[in-house]
Amino acid sequence: MKLYKSDKVRFISGLIVIVIIYSWYFLYFAENIQTASLNRKLRHIITFFITITVYFVGTFHLGKLKDTWMATIWHIVHISGLLIICSIGLFDWFIGGSLMLTRFARTIQEILISPVLYVAMGLLNRSLKKSN
Repeated sequence: MKLYKSDKVRFISGLIVIVIIYSWYFLYFAENIQTASLNRKLRHIITFFITITVYFVGTFHLGKLKDTWMATIWHIVHISGLLIICSIGLFDWFIGGSLMLTRFARTIQEILISPVLYVAMGLLNRSLKKSN
């Protein structure tokens, strides 16, 4: 039994889930004034788990598509981004990071949880299918 009737439905459902996670993160965590009262390490852990959640949602929805290159790009971008974020986070925890380094890590994290990468891969896939 197939969970989705087509790749398009699978892709759109993944997009909806990522948009919901992204919106929740920014409305209730990143832009919330009360978040500043949390411990810095706890904020790092919450942000890391949100990024991992988006990664697994994308892996689930892109991994089952016929075009396997989309899942490969998804893995490469997210794993390399997570390695960069983890390295910066560990540096910040043990040595102490600068404001510029923190902003750089936040930018990478926002790229990873944003639905823009997911949509860009869908548009690229669509344009490549039309040209074939």
